Amino acid sequence: MKEIGKWLIVSGLLLLLMGILLYVIGQLGQRLPWLGRLPGDIRIQKPNFVFYAPITTMLLLSILLSALLWIIQRFLK
Repeated sequence: MKEIGKWLIVSGLLLLLMGILLYVIGQLGQRLPWLGRLPGDIRIQKPNFVFYAPITTMLLLSILLSALLWIIQRFLK
C-alpha cells in the first residue's frame, strides 16, 4: 500500500504541474510552434480531406515521458 500511495502522490503532482503549464501557456496565447511540425510528421491536405499523423512528435514525447518516469522510479526506490 505504501508504494501505491507514493505513485499516486507523484502522479497527482505531475498532473497538477502539467495542468498549470497548459493553463499558463493558454493564458499567454503562446504555444509550442515546433510541436506537431517536426520532420517526419505527416500531413496530407486535399479538398475536403486532411490526414495528419504526428509520428516524430509522438516518438519524441514518448521518449521524454519514458525517461521522466524512469527517473522518478529510481528516486522512489
